[in-house]
Amino acid sequence: MEEAEGAIDPDVVAELEAQLEAAEAEAAAAAEAAAAAEAEAEAQAAAAEAAMAGPEPMVQAVDIRAALNADLDNCGPAPSGEPIRVGMAMDFSDVVGFVDIPGSKLVPHFANLINCIGGVNGSPVEVRVEDVGGDATTAGVAAQQLLDWGAHFLIGPPFADFTLPILQATGGQVPVFVAASTEPTLSDIENNSFLVSFDDRGQSSAAAEWALDQGITRAFVFTEPGPYTGYNPDVFKEVFEAGGGEIVAEHTYAWFVDTDFSAQVAELSEVLQNNEAFFSAALGYQVTALRGQLEGAGFDNITYIGTDALDATGIAFEANNEGIVHTPHINVEPGGLNDRLLQGYSAVNDGEVLESQGFMGLYVDSLLLGIQGIVNCGCTDSAQIGDAVAQIEGFEGFSGTITYVGTTGTPPKSVPIKRIVNGQDVLVEMR
Repeated sequence: MEEAEGAIDPDVVAELEAQLEAAEAEAAAAAEAAAAAEAEAEAQAAAAEAAMAGPEPMVQAVDIRAALNADLDNCGPAPSGEPIRVGMAMDFSDVVGFVDIPGSKLVPHFANLINCIGGVNGSPVEVRVEDVGGDATTAGVAAQQLLDWGAHFLIGPPFADFTLPILQATGGQVPVFVAASTEPTLSDIENNSFLVSFDDRGQSSAAAEWALDQGITRAFVFTEPGPYTGYNPDVFKEVFEAGGGEIVAEHTYAWFVDTDFSAQVAELSEVLQNNEAFFSAALGYQVTALRGQLEGAGFDNITYIGTDALDATGIAFEANNEGIVHTPHINVEPGGLNDRLLQGYSAVNDGEVLESQGFMGLYVDSLLLGIQGIVNCGCTDSAQIGDAVAQIEGFEGFSGTITYVGTTGTPPKSVPIKRIVNGQDVLVEMR
């Protein structure tokens, strides 16, 4: 039979259907590719935004504000878990007792506040203090006693003379927080030795840069051989000269001891133009003594700049301190966390006012960082705690934000520049 006129050829229909299916498949593939590209673009945008925003805030082991709000006369049930033991090997000698003594009082106080709000995941915090007595041998013995007691981590004294024997006792297997130290030699993350502050290169560089920014082009320094008293002036000289400044004189002195600088003043009188900056790691009473003697020789326009030692020895309360510049660790602001910490201690200790207040947050941060390591690793083995501390990033403490990951053991921190203005210790800038 002949095919009816106008009938559609089945082969043509099949071909058209195949073409339609192919077009639909191609469209579906294109839509899928577009969706994948859009998802990838969104993921890249989210990653870029996250990178700009920085890491997620650390979940902190201790709620600092809750602890500060604790009422020691009205605590909750006492924590009953396995205790977190904190050993403090402190130097109560005249050399650094002005920071270690108040620090060793404040840390147990803050541990009591933590315990008052239930401890750390139900574990109480115990603190034991041993005095190293300004003696290297005693420092090693004190550290061993604390380790035998079961300390999970240690808080050590500021200077290498007494901290190095402690590190020998720990064998690099126990975290040691050198609370008030700025000595780079004690920043050794491989041996679980951690600074909590900026280091001496940081503070002396900031001091030199600040002087140059004020238009000061001439400076003189006082130095004494040593990792603190000699290194700080060396860094200041290096940075000041690199910035175009001139060191016109360098004199030695006995740190902590000298207050008669008549010999140095006689020599300085031959070179000073009365427009220089002075820099050293001297203590507050030494700087004001030198200033008085230089002013007596007619040099009344010198800019005096010092390290954190000035804050530690009460430069804000020294006579003839107007205009003196220094690099403290913490700017204690009325009503701020550090002020609340110090006022809270005073309130429960018969009004006692702790010395070296700009250092005190470093001691409590040492306590908190060790606890943070324990919580982060979920362990009590000291070496593992040290590994966890080395990974801390973005910890918010009393002394600012602390990060150890990617460092040698010194957290990157800005340096406060403070100056005595009209009798007040004023924050000039952060460097």
